Amino acid sequence: MSGHSKWHSIKHKKAVGDARRGQHITKLARAITVAAREGGGDPDGNPALALAIQKARDASMPKDNIERAVAKGTGEGVDAEQIETVLYEGYGPGGVAMLIEAVTDNRNRTGADVRHLLTKNGGNLGEPGSVSYLFDKQGLIVVDAARYDEDDLISAIDAGALDIVRDDDVFEVLTEPADLVPVRQALQDSGVDVESAELAWRPKSRVPVDEADAAKLLRLIDALEESDDVAAVHANYDVDAAVLERIAS
Repeated sequence: MSGHSKWHSIKHKKAVGDARRGQHITKLARAITVAAREGGGDPDGNPALALAIQKARDASMPKDNIERAVAKGTGEGVDAEQIETVLYEGYGPGGVAMLIEAVTDNRNRTGADVRHLLTKNGGNLGEPGSVSYLFDKQGLIVVDAARYDEDDLISAIDAGALDIVRDDDVFEVLTEPADLVPVRQALQDSGVDVESAELAWRPKSRVPVDEADAAKLLRLIDALEESDDVAAVHANYDVDAAVLERIAS
């Protein structure tokens, strides 16, 4: 078991009501703005925007804030600014490949910050294309396996999900990127609570990491995710879920 989704579930539960909520809301607003700028302001015709808005609603972002973020992206906002998405590639402790998604209005600043965090925490920044071939972009929906079994998730398959994978005490429902929103909706309509839903770079294979390197790696991932400009971090590590529990405690 990789424990990858397990780690994100642990952090999700710990993050509820924590002091970084304001930073999290800011990142969600940026994601809405970028999605609206790149695909238009109508979520019905822009799956990336629909997903960004849903994630903002999950975090209890006020409706007015969501609407302002959309308007900013479509150029209607008086303070519209040019922000962009950037994908950085590199390696972390234990030889783990990493893809780091950033949303920034200053590519030079963000690149320098990402390089510094990687170097400080036992990693290094790679060239474009150096690790991205090791990942596929897919929709990833996480469901608590303690509450549901595979039969409860049949609605996801009916709605177009590619696969359902057990990862310790969570299920990973995998979709094509464009199918993430309707598959999530199908699960919710059938009474299944979703822990998280996102577009993720899913590793084609995983690198086993021992506990010492795992602790360093997860500290690096946390440091990157705490950066104002970093939206998501994806890595191809394979760590036992029990080890993740010890590291998180």
